[in-house]
Amino acid sequence: MNYEEIKRLMDDMGKSEINELEIEFPEGMKVKLKKNNNQKQIQTDTICGFQQNNQIEKNNAIIKDESIEKTNEDLKTITSPMVGTFYEASSPKQPPIVKVGDKVKKGDVLCIIEAMKLMNEIESEFDGEIVEICVRNEEIVDFGKPLFKIK
Repeated sequence: MNYEEIKRLMDDMGKSEINELEIEFPEGMKVKLKKNNNQKQIQTDTICGFQQNNQIEKNNAIIKDESIEKTNEDLKTITSPMVGTFYEASSPKQPPIVKVGDKVKKGDVLCIIEAMKLMNEIESEFDGEIVEICVRNEEIVDFGKPLFKIK
């Protein structure tokens, strides 16, 4: 989402009776607009540590950018195929199945997601190297939530 699209959302919201709006896009970006005494605040987040925060004041048109990081085009994302609990190892006493820096091949088991008391092994969809693990052990994950970034 670019500046013009954000500005258009702000203008449309300013003309409406809506005081708060939150949109989540399939690629993981979130946009939140909130009216507060002629001030609008927009927060845009992308999952897995890539983050952009903007604050725009309607009257002064001040834009404040904080911690903007560009996503790396060559990273592939492995997402959760189901809702459940993410486990990095096959049992609490075992080491993680994979860690950052590990080389994986298509079909290698990366983690386990428990759903409805069933343990589901999640396999790599790509060959490559794990560059980021996007969730913590025992974290609840939703369908489509990024689990791993692979280069």
